[in-house]
Amino acid sequence: MEKIIAIIPLLPLLSFLIIALAGKKLPKSITTYLAPGSVAIAFLLSFYLLIQQLSNPITTTVNLFDWINIENLYIPFGFLVDNLTVTFLVIITGIGCLIHIYSTGYMHEEKDYNRFFAYLNLFIFFMLLLVMGNNFLIMFIGWEGVGLCSYLLIGFWYQNKAYSSAANKAFIMNRIGDLGFLLGIILCFGVFGSIIFTDIFSSNDIIITNGRLITAITLLLFVGAMGKSAQIPLYTWLPDAMAGPTPVSALIHAATMVTAGIYLVARCSVLFNAAPITSNFIAIIGVSTSLLAATIAIFQNDIKKVLAYSTVSQLGLIFLSLGVGAYTAGVFHVVTHAFFKALLFLGAGSVIHGMSGEQDIRSMGGLKSKMPITHKTFLIGTIAISGIPPLAGFFSKDQILASVFEGHKVLFVLGLLASLMTVFYMFRLYFLTFHGKFRGTNAQEIHVHESPKSMTIPLLVLAVLSVVGGFIGFPHELGKLLNFSNGIDHFLLHNISQQEFHIGLNTELALMAITLVLIAIMVYIAWQLFVKKESIPSKEETEMSLGKQVIYHKYYIDELYDIVIVKPIDSLAQLLYQFFEKLGLDGFINTMAKSVKRLSEIFKLTQNGNLSYYLITIVIAIVLIISVKYFQLLELIAK
Repeated sequence: MEKIIAIIPLLPLLSFLIIALAGKKLPKSITTYLAPGSVAIAFLLSFYLLIQQLSNPITTTVNLFDWINIENLYIPFGFLVDNLTVTFLVIITGIGCLIHIYSTGYMHEEKDYNRFFAYLNLFIFFMLLLVMGNNFLIMFIGWEGVGLCSYLLIGFWYQNKAYSSAANKAFIMNRIGDLGFLLGIILCFGVFGSIIFTDIFSSNDIIITNGRLITAITLLLFVGAMGKSAQIPLYTWLPDAMAGPTPVSALIHAATMVTAGIYLVARCSVLFNAAPITSNFIAIIGVSTSLLAATIAIFQNDIKKVLAYSTVSQLGLIFLSLGVGAYTAGVFHVVTHAFFKALLFLGAGSVIHGMSGEQDIRSMGGLKSKMPITHKTFLIGTIAISGIPPLAGFFSKDQILASVFEGHKVLFVLGLLASLMTVFYMFRLYFLTFHGKFRGTNAQEIHVHESPKSMTIPLLVLAVLSVVGGFIGFPHELGKLLNFSNGIDHFLLHNISQQEFHIGLNTELALMAITLVLIAIMVYIAWQLFVKKESIPSKEETEMSLGKQVIYHKYYIDELYDIVIVKPIDSLAQLLYQFFEKLGLDGFINTMAKSVKRLSEIFKLTQNGNLSYYLITIVIAIVLIISVKYFQLLELIAK
C-alpha cells in the first residue's frame, strides 16, 4: 500500500517530464496516450486505495525521506493518506483523466499540443502533492505549484495580450492569499513547534490554552483559502481565468485548484472548530460570495462566464457549510460539484467547438437537434446543479441547507436565495443555448455539428455520475426511514471533526418540499421568459436600468480595484522608478559606467597601433626606470 501511495503522484510527474523534455520531437500520437494514460493509472490506484479505506479505514503515513532536519525543526517529505485524502485523490485523478481524454479531441489541431498536455500533467501532480502531503510545507509546495500551472494554462495562448493579462491577474491575486497562508504556517510552527498535521491535531492542550493564537492561525489560513477558492474579495481572477482553453476551465473549476481552499479548511477542522470567530467569518464570507456571484451570473451572456460565476457561487455555499461546522456536507458538495461542473464546462466547450468558437449565448439557440448528445448531457448538468431530485446536486445542496437551517436561519434564507438564483440563471443559459431559433450566422449554421467521440464519451460518463453520484450522501432522516444510510458522512467522519446536526424527519421533508416548489417556480419563470416569449438579452450598447447596468458590469468591482489598488500602486511604482531607481540606482550605476568609459578613452590613446610610438614609449619608460634606480643608488651612497 505504501508503494502505491508513493507511485500515484509520480505517474503524472513522469509523464510531464517525458513530454516536456522531448518537446515537439515527441509524436503527438504518443502524447495522446501517455498524458491521459498516466492519470488513468493514477486513478485506478486511487480507486484501489478507496476500496481499501472502505473496508478498513486507517491513516497511513509514508515518509519518503528526511527533508529538513535543523535543530528543533524537523520536516519529513511524507504523505498522509486517510479517508479525506482518498476522497480528493479519486476526484482529482478521475475527473482529471476524463478532462485529459476530452482534451485530445478539443485540442487536436493545436500546434503546441505537447506543451498543453505537459502543463496538464504537471497540474495534476501538484494537486496530488497538495492533498497528500503530511505537513503544511508539502501542502504549500502543491499550493504554489497549482498556482504556477494555472498561470501557464490560463495564459496558454500567450500571444493574445488579454489572455496574458488574465493569467497575470490570477497569479497576482493568488499570491495575496498565499502570503496569508504562509504567515499562518509560520505562526503554526511558533505555537505548536511543528507543521506536521498529526503533531498539530493531537495537541489538544495547546489548542485549548491558545485560543487567540488559534483564531489568528485559522484566519491567516483562511486568507489563503479565499485566494485559491475565489472568495470575496479575492474572487475576480476566476471568471477571467476563462481565457484559457475550455478543458483548463473545467480542470480548474471542477476538480483541482478551487477545491484547495476547501480541502485546507476540512483538513484543519480541528483548529477551525476551536476558532468560532473564524468560523462565523467563513460563513458570512461564503454566503456573501454566493449571493454576489449568483446575481452577476444572471446577466452574463458568455457561456463560460455564466459557469464561472456559478462556480464562485457554489464555492460560497460550500464555505457557508464549512463555516457552520458542517465539513462533511461541504466536501460532499465538492464531490457532486466536480461531476456536474466538469460536465457543464466540457459541454460548453463542445458547444463552442461546434459553433466555430462562438461563446455568446445570444448568437446561439436551436442547438437541441444539432448537437443531441451535448444537449442531453448539458441538460443533466443543469438539473443537477439546480438541486432537482434525484440528481447529484439535490443531495449535497439539501445537506448543506439542512445543516445551516438548524442554527442559522438568516444564513439559511440567504443560502436558499443564492440556490434559487442558480436555478434561474442555469435554465436561462440552457434555454437560450439549446431552444428557440438558431441566431448565429449562416456560416455557423452550416458548420455546427456534434463533437467527436473523444469529447462526447467524457460527457456521457460525467452525466451518469451527475445522475447517480448524489446517492452516496442520502438525506439522514429520510434515509433512516428508507434504510438508506449517508455513506459519505460515515466515511469522512473518521478524519473530520465536526458538530452534530439533528433535524427531525418532518423538518427535513418540509425543507425539501419548500425548496422544490421554489425551484419549480424558478424553472417556470425562465421557461416563460426565454422559451415562451423568446426574450433575448439586449446588446451592451442598448440602454439598461441603473440597477441592471451595475450588476451587468459586475458591480464595477474590477474598476474599483483598479482605482483603489492598481492605480495608486502604479503611481507609487512610477514615483520610485523616477526618483529612486532612475535617479538613484540607475544614476549611480550610469555615473560609474561613464567614469570607466572616460578613463578607458584616455588610456586607449596609449594603444593607437603605431609601432614608432610604442618604441618611443618603451624607451621613455626604460629611461624613467633607470633614472629612478640611479637616484635611489645616489641616496644609498650619500648615507
